[in-house]
Amino acid sequence: MGDKVAAGAFDLSDRDRYRSKLQKCLTGLERLLEEERFDRPQNLMGLEIELNLAGPDGLPRMLNAQVLERIASRDFQTELGMFNLEVNIAPHRLGGRVLDQLAEELRTGLNYAHRKANELGAGIVMIGILPTLNSADLTSAHLSDVDRYALLNEQIVAARGEPFALDIEGVERLTCTSASIAPEAACTSIQLHLQVTPDRFADVWNAAQAIAAAQVAVGANAPFLFGREVWRESRPPLFLQSTDTRPPELQAQGVRPRTWFGERWITGPLELFEENLRYFPALLPLMDPEDPLAVLDAGEVPHLGELALHNGTVYRWNRPVYGIADGVPHLRVENRVLPAGPTVTDVIANVAFYYGLVRALCEEARPVWTRLPFEAAAHNFEVACRHGIDAGLRWPRRGRLGGTAEVPAVDLVREELLPLAAAGLDAWGVAPADRDLYLGVIEERCRRRVNGASWQAATYHLALDSGLTREAALAATTQRYCRLMHEGEPVHTWPVGLPEPVVPRG
Repeated sequence: MGDKVAAGAFDLSDRDRYRSKLQKCLTGLERLLEEERFDRPQNLMGLEIELNLAGPDGLPRMLNAQVLERIASRDFQTELGMFNLEVNIAPHRLGGRVLDQLAEELRTGLNYAHRKANELGAGIVMIGILPTLNSADLTSAHLSDVDRYALLNEQIVAARGEPFALDIEGVERLTCTSASIAPEAACTSIQLHLQVTPDRFADVWNAAQAIAAAQVAVGANAPFLFGREVWRESRPPLFLQSTDTRPPELQAQGVRPRTWFGERWITGPLELFEENLRYFPALLPLMDPEDPLAVLDAGEVPHLGELALHNGTVYRWNRPVYGIADGVPHLRVENRVLPAGPTVTDVIANVAFYYGLVRALCEEARPVWTRLPFEAAAHNFEVACRHGIDAGLRWPRRGRLGGTAEVPAVDLVREELLPLAAAGLDAWGVAPADRDLYLGVIEERCRRRVNGASWQAATYHLALDSGLTREAALAATTQRYCRLMHEGEPVHTWPVGLPEPVVPRG
């Protein structure tokens, strides 16, 4: 969805022509795979982080266009809401001191952006959902002034045909409606990209699906939405409901949602693109003049523009990506399950855990996805989103017993997944100092049972106990979070609570 698109009306034949073009693109992708045209292994990874803009009072600031003008860097882009930005880190080769390099680049970029935002009375906040957002902040009037967002909103609203119903029951229950997709802008996440060869694609995607729940359990950072405490990682249910093109009747029929965990393990990359065409109508039937099959016949590489655009409107938590670099096509797995933040160190710890674990799981003699039912992986993901660091996850038993058993996520991570992640980072050639530092952060989160979500919730409740109103407690928690985030020590070391007694208000 990063491509520029121009808003405009579609006539009745546009989707039919687009469907035919998508089939051509899929055939083109199949030919590229058969002809083995894809790039060779380069161990390349990439990182994108969505950010919030908030003022000293902790409230959102609708200033992304003005802040981006001051930042004046291609590394920073708009996101859906006027209070959102996105920073893109250039691809890096996995190995050596890459994790420390990523941390330094990220700190430098975020500190620069924060200084520029300060000039306008705002600041950068890395967090899954800004706790001070309310429903009035998330309307179509606060969508970024970019054609593709206006067009996407228009098409999803038209497909649904009625207001979006948000109903999330967690610690508290949140119910409300929205006339636009703007509530999706509350979800600020990290996207982790891994370039893979076609023959390794299925293993990497399956591994990423299997560990999504563990990623969320240790990394949850979005416990609040519209003034309510809901799930420990509230982004997935919010994203699903705020982009759901299905009215209740289609949901009852079992029609698949566009925000989707999936329903099975795969054996090759073509399957996910085929599913996208089979299950999901086009939202943006914008035609590219390229004839992909003619381009292939000429010995060149097609961009497959329609396929890429359509793929960008199916919100898988692990998404397949087709791209071209230096004239050579490649495939990537885009991992989208993690929230932003809390600190750069925490982000890089999550990065280390993911890339190490995926590598190790792909090299096991009996891969976990051959022993874990897909339904269990999907259920694990929901449980981790609901309960975060306190989740219990089903995982294959060791030894000859077979089957699965439920284990506390912190025990699973410490006893089984962290050693695998360490072995995976060794296989990538990552320096032991980086491996130990960043995986040590995950270890400490598990040992102390602390992540961003648990810290936010505990601090908020102490603020309430001190006499603050709900709104003031959320604002105070956000202000404290921002200060500690910019100080940079990992979240498991943060003192719970506000720094000093506060005067009750309201």
